[in-house]
Amino acid sequence: MTDKYVIPARLDDPELIGLWTLDEFIAMVVPFAWGILSQHIVIGILLAFGGWWGLRKAKAGRASSWLLHLAYWHLPGGFVGLRATPPSFLRVMAG
Repeated sequence: MTDKYVIPARLDDPELIGLWTLDEFIAMVVPFAWGILSQHIVIGILLAFGGWWGLRKAKAGRASSWLLHLAYWHLPGGFVGLRATPPSFLRVMAG
């Protein structure tokens, strides 16, 4: 009862859902939910594990927003939903 307030040890830690970050959790839940809805639970579990493992390997050693930056660069403009940034195909902004 002495710890009335929780003070994080590191301020840069991402928000976790269980043991996973939000993007890892989504990468696991979507294939798992598909597996349940399509009555292929084992395939859904395997795809969920593969999605988590692949995303974990893609993010290893990089910033947590690396996938967002990759999506901004390679996907259509409205996909990421960044309103304050110019389109990624514009190389020369002024002059």
